[in-house]
Amino acid sequence: MAIKNVVFDFGGVLLDWNPRYFYSEIFNDDEKMEYFIQNIVTTKWNSQMDRGRTFDECMNELAKEHEEYRDQIMLYRKGWEKMLKGEISSGIKVLNAVLNSGKYKVYGLTNWSAETFPYAFNKYTFLQKFEGIVVSGEEKMIKPEKGIYQTLLERYQLKPEETFFMDDNKDNIAMAKSRGINALVFTGTDENIKEIAKILSLNI
Repeated sequence: MAIKNVVFDFGGVLLDWNPRYFYSEIFNDDEKMEYFIQNIVTTKWNSQMDRGRTFDECMNELAKEHEEYRDQIMLYRKGWEKMLKGEISSGIKVLNAVLNSGKYKVYGLTNWSAETFPYAFNKYTFLQKFEGIVVSGEEKMIKPEKGIYQTLLERYQLKPEETFFMDDNKDNIAMAKSRGINALVFTGTDENIKEIAKILSLNI
C-alpha cells in the first residue's frame, strides 16, 4: 500500500539536543563532565521527564541521592535551553523535501518533556507545519512503549501500512515495525538519505 503519512522523531533527527552543550561550561573538565552525564544525569533519568514527571521533582530526588553533585543537578532545568543547540541539517533537508512535495501528511512522535516542548515548538517554527505531534510528556508514556504508537495511529486515524516513521533509536524503530508501521533508523548519512528518498519517491 502506498505511503501517505510521514512521521518524524525530533531529537537526533530534526533537532540537536545534548546535555554536554550546557555542562561543558559548568565542569570545564571533559572527564568529570562525562562521568556526570554517564552516571548521574543519565538518559534513563532524563526519560522520567519525557514520561511526564516534573523537572523539579526529578532534580530534587536525584540531588538527595548524589549530594556531592547537588549544585550541578539543580542547574539541569535552568540550562536545558542551552542543551538544545539547533537544527540538524540532514533531517531538515528530508523534512523540507517531504513538505514541499505536497504528497504526504507530516506528523511528529517525540520523547520530550511537556515542560520544555513549548519552548522548542515556538523557537523552531517548522514544527508548526506538522499535521499533528504526539509528545511523550503529555501522554505519560515514551517510545518504545507500544501504547504511544497506538496513540499516534488512533488520534490521527493513520493506517500503519500507509505510514513511514524515522527515528535515530533502533529500539523505537523495531517497535514501530512490530505495530505494522514502515520504519527506518535515521543516521543522516548520504546513503541513509538516499534510502529515505527511494522509499518516499522524492529527490532529496
